[in-house]
Amino acid sequence: MMDPRAGSFGTAADAYERGRPPYPGKALDWLLPGGEPRVLDLGAGTGKLSRLVRERGLDVTAVDPSEGMLAELRRVLPDVPALLGSAESIPLPDRSADVVLVAQAWHWVDTARALPEIARVLTPGGRLGLIWNVRDERSDWVRRLGTIIGSAEEGREPRMGPPFGPVETTEFEWAHTIAADALLDMVASRSRIILLPADERAAVLAQVRQLIATHPELLGRASYELPYVTECARATLL
Repeated sequence: MMDPRAGSFGTAADAYERGRPPYPGKALDWLLPGGEPRVLDLGAGTGKLSRLVRERGLDVTAVDPSEGMLAELRRVLPDVPALLGSAESIPLPDRSADVVLVAQAWHWVDTARALPEIARVLTPGGRLGLIWNVRDERSDWVRRLGTIIGSAEEGREPRMGPPFGPVETTEFEWAHTIAADALLDMVASRSRIILLPADERAAVLAQVRQLIATHPELLGRASYELPYVTECARATLL
């Protein structure tokens, strides 16, 4: 049975689009091979990764299990094909992609079913790349934010295996400039917060507003530097 958190995002697609950060260019440089690969953005959400791939002039197709998320993706990226599907059931023909990227979603995937399906749509020697933005809680205000909303996402281990070769990993430190309203949207777009009863969700958001209003690193500022560590993994189809 699918984790209910995995299916919750469609109800908060607009907040997800406004509040979630992009990904650093260096991470895309590392994940993408040279040339002009055809890219499948699997679990694409509202297209945070798809737009970065598209900005590089590459062919990208987005697949996500949520119609709500895809509706937002189609609004912001009308020229990107956006299809309903999942890592376990990809609505594309065999050998139709050179790279499959999964951003912020691999921990929801049933790898026993997904790995053969991803291998099916990849060309021989194709690449599977995983990426997560993780808030860097070495910063005091970010650590306090994590105390309120829950710390970094679970299960980020890059679980791969046959028919893929050895897994390579790396990470990139960077910061995302975010305004108060977008920070609240980021909080509201987290699955744990989405699934709370309305009064509990409002209480969490009130605590975040209190943090913004009182923490010396945030007080009186129009925007904040939210530090991230972006974790990446890649493997090649044997």
